[in-house]
Amino acid sequence: MTFRHLSEYFQKLEATTLRNKMTEILSSLFKEAGKNEIDKLCYLLQGRVAPLYEAIEFGMADRMMIRAIAQGLDIDAKQVMQEFKREGDLGQAVEKIKSDSTKHKTYNKKISIVDVYEKLYKVATSGGKGSQDEKIKLLGNLLAEVDPLSARYIVRITLCKLRLGFSDMTILDSLSWMLKGTKELRAEIEKAYNVRPDLGFISRTMKEKGIKGLANAAPQVGTPILMARAERMSSGADIIKKIGKCAVEPKYDGFRIQVHYKKIKNQKSKIKTTAKNLKLMKEKDEDVRLFSRNLENVTHMYPDIVEGVGKQIEVKEAIFEGEAIAYNPKTGEYLPFQETVQRKRKYNIEAKAKEIPLRLFAFDLLFVNGENLLHCPYTQRRKKLEKLIKKGDGILIASETVVDDPQKLEVIFQDSVTRGLEGVMAKKLEGTYRAGARDFNWIKYKRSYAGKLNDTIDAVVMGYDVGQGKRTGFGIGDFLIGILDEKKDKFVTIAKIGTGLTDEEWKELKTQSSKLKTAKMPQNYDVDKMMVCDVWMMPSIVVEIRADEITRSPVHTAGRLMGPSKSGNAQEVKEAGFALRFPRLERFRSDKNPKDATTLVEVKRMFGQQGKAK
Repeated sequence: MTFRHLSEYFQKLEATTLRNKMTEILSSLFKEAGKNEIDKLCYLLQGRVAPLYEAIEFGMADRMMIRAIAQGLDIDAKQVMQEFKREGDLGQAVEKIKSDSTKHKTYNKKISIVDVYEKLYKVATSGGKGSQDEKIKLLGNLLAEVDPLSARYIVRITLCKLRLGFSDMTILDSLSWMLKGTKELRAEIEKAYNVRPDLGFISRTMKEKGIKGLANAAPQVGTPILMARAERMSSGADIIKKIGKCAVEPKYDGFRIQVHYKKIKNQKSKIKTTAKNLKLMKEKDEDVRLFSRNLENVTHMYPDIVEGVGKQIEVKEAIFEGEAIAYNPKTGEYLPFQETVQRKRKYNIEAKAKEIPLRLFAFDLLFVNGENLLHCPYTQRRKKLEKLIKKGDGILIASETVVDDPQKLEVIFQDSVTRGLEGVMAKKLEGTYRAGARDFNWIKYKRSYAGKLNDTIDAVVMGYDVGQGKRTGFGIGDFLIGILDEKKDKFVTIAKIGTGLTDEEWKELKTQSSKLKTAKMPQNYDVDKMMVCDVWMMPSIVVEIRADEITRSPVHTAGRLMGPSKSGNAQEVKEAGFALRFPRLERFRSDKNPKDATTLVEVKRMFGQQGKAK
């Protein structure tokens, strides 16, 4: 398939906001794609050249792109800048320049998806001294070679601004449609995707072997498994009633880590013997990788955890999970999340590791020595975990108490809260590990859920209004937040927040949002006209919000039902949506991504629990 043909599909996708229409367009694209190109095509649809968990980024900013366009098309950079200012989009700017210029009418109409992918991969993986110039040269030559429409999308892909308005779940629907003409295979495909979240692997396997090829999708060391999620409940009695006798663990206020470990035999470093690097000469006999809940490879950020794993694991390979929490090395006291999260950084890592060391409390084992444990009961996984982790100071096993008495569970809960922890996790003894799913195999019982509902909600920042008065300096007056409607695969609004932030928090929000601004509202947003923002942002920033209660509001779209008016000429609100009363920022959740946002189903359940509490 030519890249020009793929660009025509991009254009169709960009022109629609209807999810079912997108599904049909993508399924047609997948049917046409060959076995050797469908995986690369899926990465390009994500605006990438590798799975999300591989830290391969283009590293191209607008200024570099302007130089690449100017160099490739042999024009002055000022001309590119002028067109950029007129269009507001470098992709459209390069398309217009190529379309209008007579000297750029000749281009390679047959350049394939694979050809473009391989050149973009070189751009993304170019590093070291002189890499910026190399990236600009590679990209400039490619832009000179392709047609105007292809140039538009190559620029957007490389700037990470493709933004076609659909998620991975829409791609899974489309792969089902490719084989069956319906979404009936989605659940089966998603089950495999949750264990191997690599759209290239999933699509290529289906293209070659059909749906049967995914039947035995198993964990692979080095490929993160989408983490299981817990449901919420507000009392020990409710928990025991729901899952019966269960294992109760402390809920630490840190960040979740998935550890991938593999023993490497007879692999010696190839460092030359010099005075400078003599101390680095040692046999490397293990590969340790750490992944966050949003699939980011964070191995380099936490050398103390890597060291602990190396010392305390003695198997060929394993995948296990735990909660990383900071502690005071002088007193041994565990620190709050605000201090723990300071360890998530790209620079001065070693110094910060000494200042704020981490311990990892391991709580589940998913894979060991070729054995897939995802379908094993919790009790079996726990026993194997206890055998896996040897004694040491860096990796500890989370404490566990098995109870069947609601009052005992409440005592454990109150003790955890007294010690400054978030609460407890209750785990069904025969429960399996549901990768990527939220169910009642795990139930979290946090202090904010007890009694009157003053719950916290993880929401996505969707956009903001420009500040006035004192906030003129911040550039933000209030911001719109939303939750995830999984059924629609859209973010729906639940509050607009204009108070409760410190000056530093307003500044942080402005800094984080500066790279996420988009010219128009993203297609996967459902927003009432009363909630339209001055500036729209791509979904990326996750914030934890506390509120007095959940109420109903006709202007928020979370759970809102629309229907034809009596006249039949327009839509009107039949049932008001959910909204937060007196919402305020609790903290930024840099350890979470938009997929981890609170869902509409959860909010409905919380609204019901709130009614019971009253």
